Amino acid sequence: MKPGVRALGIAESFRRDADRSTLAGAVVRADRVLDGLAYRRCTVGGTDATEAAVELVAELGRPDVRYVLLGAVAPAWYNFLDPSRVQEAADRPVIAVTFEASDGLEAGLRDAFSGRELEERLETYRSLPDRRELSVNGETVYVRHCGCDRDEAAAVVRAFTPDGGRPEPIRVARAAARAGDSFVGSLETDEEDPT
Repeated sequence: MKPGVRALGIAESFRRDADRSTLAGAVVRADRVLDGLAYRRCTVGGTDATEAAVELVAELGRPDVRYVLLGAVAPAWYNFLDPSRVQEAADRPVIAVTFEASDGLEAGLRDAFSGRELEERLETYRSLPDRRELSVNGETVYVRHCGCDRDEAAAVVRAFTPDGGRPEPIRVARAAARAGDSFVGSLETDEEDPT
């Protein structure tokens, strides 16, 4: 992959004791150069993460970004990201990369939610693209993709992962979300309190 190819990584900073989670979007070139940042917030345990991700893409307004890489599909305590909706809004391939083996999220969802909240989340979860193992630099990651085929998704993840198993756009977005969490939260507090 050419060094100037850009991907937008989206990752979060999550604290279970908080009401809101910070999502950061980081535009990173394949040669590891950071080329843009944006922030959004979503509700912990809510259903607005996809909307926040779509807003990140729109705010950055970067037609040069070729791929969107999501660092989770269930951030902010099961506030699901819908890769197909992000792909449709971004009009480019979306690849979700997670880092832990899992038997699935249904048991956790059933423990945390009931009634309509549970049914909505189960519907979204079951509609996600299939999750596949991928070996990257001797580590195993788990990939879901839409807007591209399996081989392209694997090539993109590997191209944007120079070391270890975490693609650079997701790694940078996660670090930015952590760094920006208190800053973005303080801006929201200032907006709510005009004094």
